[in-house]
Amino acid sequence: MTSASTARVAQQADARSARKTTSPRRVAAASLIGTTLEFYDHFIFGTAAALVFAKLFFPQSDPFIATLLSLLSYGIAFVARPVGAAIFGSLGDKVGRRFVLVSTLLIMGLSTFLIGLLPTYSQVGLLAPLTLAILRFAQGLALGGEWGGAALMVNEFDTAGRRRGFYGSLVQVASPIGVLIANGMFGFINTITDDAEFMDWGWRIPFLASIFLVGIGYFIRRTVSESPVFQSLEHGSRKAQAPLMETLRHHWRQVLLAIGVRAGEGVIWYVFSMLLLIYVPTRLGLPRQLALNAVLWGAVVGVVAIPLFGALSDRFGRKGMLLAGVAASIVWSFAYFPLLETRIPSLVILASVVGMVCQASLWAPLAAFIPDMFESRVRCTGASLGFQLAGVFGGALAPSICIWLLDRFDNPLYISFYCAIGLATIALCVSKARTQQ
Repeated sequence: MTSASTARVAQQADARSARKTTSPRRVAAASLIGTTLEFYDHFIFGTAAALVFAKLFFPQSDPFIATLLSLLSYGIAFVARPVGAAIFGSLGDKVGRRFVLVSTLLIMGLSTFLIGLLPTYSQVGLLAPLTLAILRFAQGLALGGEWGGAALMVNEFDTAGRRRGFYGSLVQVASPIGVLIANGMFGFINTITDDAEFMDWGWRIPFLASIFLVGIGYFIRRTVSESPVFQSLEHGSRKAQAPLMETLRHHWRQVLLAIGVRAGEGVIWYVFSMLLLIYVPTRLGLPRQLALNAVLWGAVVGVVAIPLFGALSDRFGRKGMLLAGVAASIVWSFAYFPLLETRIPSLVILASVVGMVCQASLWAPLAAFIPDMFESRVRCTGASLGFQLAGVFGGALAPSICIWLLDRFDNPLYISFYCAIGLATIALCVSKARTQQ
């Protein structure tokens, strides 16, 4: 037997061994639990940025500027995400996907816990927003590496590829579960404290509590085996020596298309969820709890809708699912604000719920669609970069752009047109993308 044949036999044996010790379902569960905890950490910051940070960390500004600065602190993570994607994506292609899963979880957990201990502007002056920005950047680094590692693990253990969309959607469903837990936590704190107590210490509890959740996630992820695809690359000496340079040199077109596929989804996610936390109490004059309830119900529906759309993408194709989601989301973008403007609580909740169903149809297929755009030796780097760079153009800029459009034109119709442009970009890039499966 030749040395090449011996290597192939060894690779196949390693792959079979990995699948025996760690099933795709177990990997999906570990990815779901850990990614949920990371998204929880991410979203409690977003909720606090909308409700608390403007007053506690940027009080020297007028209310409009303070709100913008608070939202920009939220957006810092979106700038950090591509950096995290480059660092941890390269490590995922060189060291292993499992290493990325564990290390990003620990970085996110420590950063979130420390935010809960931060002094405010009234106590330490400019040091407060500066430290907040640094810890938010660390959160972004962790989340930037997290998605690629988790998405690839569930994809690469399903070697047959028959349920790749469904398993990938279990990574994606971590997002609404994170929203659900984060807003549920804030909603609970809001009900047991008055405004003074909430601003004084209540907002800190969700940040401090995350350290216990991260401990659970760390224990679970330590038990997962390495991806069989990565093991095959390792034994076959086919790993990329410089994954980032190889990706940028030879796969930049796929990275650009991945950015376009995902960026518009980030815009409508913000508009259909986080914008409510500002729009409902400040523009409509309705209770803050109504906004929290609307986002909460939207997240509940998303938990069910995302796996459903993931399974449908396995049956009807991921391109078809994404294009159908684009069409539905454009229609709802123009129905959304008229429903909010009725100021009827049930219709406000309905607007959020249907919006999150539309967003789920775009979000669910991404964990399978984007990794399949790249070959295995640079898959972690390419998929992570494309996904996270899209967050800069979508999620990071969306809050400030929406607030500016409302302040400049005093008409939410312009936000609907902004959503439609982002969604049209998704359709264009999806139609041009080629995948490995």
